[in-house]
Amino acid sequence: MRRTPIVLALLGALALTACSSSGGRAAQSPASGSAPAAASAPRGAFAVITHGAPGDSFWDVVKNGAEAAGKQYGVTVTYQGDGDPAKQSQLIDQAVSQKVDGLVVSMANPDALKESIGKAVAAGIPVVTVNSGADRSKEFGAITHVGQSEDVAGRGAGEQLKAAGVTKLLCVVHEAGNVGLDQRCKGAEETLGGTVERLQVDVGNLADVTSKVTAKLQSDKQLDGVLALNPAVAVAARDAVRDSGSQARLATFDLSADVVAAIKDGEILFAVDQQQYLQGYLPITFLLLYKDNLNTVGGGLPVNTGPGFVTKDNADRVARLAEAGTR
Repeated sequence: MRRTPIVLALLGALALTACSSSGGRAAQSPASGSAPAAASAPRGAFAVITHGAPGDSFWDVVKNGAEAAGKQYGVTVTYQGDGDPAKQSQLIDQAVSQKVDGLVVSMANPDALKESIGKAVAAGIPVVTVNSGADRSKEFGAITHVGQSEDVAGRGAGEQLKAAGVTKLLCVVHEAGNVGLDQRCKGAEETLGGTVERLQVDVGNLADVTSKVTAKLQSDKQLDGVLALNPAVAVAARDAVRDSGSQARLATFDLSADVVAAIKDGEILFAVDQQQYLQGYLPITFLLLYKDNLNTVGGGLPVNTGPGFVTKDNADRVARLAEAGTR
């Protein structure tokens, strides 16, 4: 994957904490005069707690990024996910009680997590928020947020769909109460210049997603566009477009191998790519820099990982990366 100058600079800073300039010996931490720990000892323990359970194609890539960073830097990384905000809050409380060195949290439902994140901050545990809840991150005391501006991404999707001739769009929402999904639909509505309708579905029942989208397309022939907000939902919506005989143009947020294949086949117009691998990798990088050197990143503003667009023009290259679990 291409790395921006800021990422390369950060990785260079981490390398300097591990090696001296005179021959590769381990250097002492700038914050301590004590001898360095044994090479086999982990440099820290970080917990990643999201609203995406393991096995989800999107969140598995986030997990891969976090674990790759942990392996590279010699730190312990544990990933846990649960779509129930109450259970996610409990997982955060458990991590705080274990006195982890840093916490990575996605905030699809910020208010439900506010108390637990507050406990972490009060305990002196640095928090990096990812993916959702960027507008509440600083308020909750996180040192930075890593993710995609959902408003900006939604507007970009609307512009692309407008250029494709879409005038009436169905925005398929798969998680009730997820503020980021609402922002995506609103952003698309701002730039499309046409009508946007929302359809609530359950991501846990993809057969029902196909059925509901099919019924909507058959009952409203003016719908000429469908915007999925999740790759699994996108594949279900693709089947719905086929089943209904609709000519609606389909686009989606986020990637999976199936989505990339459908883009290559012309069944999906584009995918908005928020590069979720970076949403796992960069927070571990930032937390270790904070632990070792009190570095903070972003200056109070989010570190954006997107949006980018995967189209038929670049789908072949992205497909190879998706198979490797990094896109």
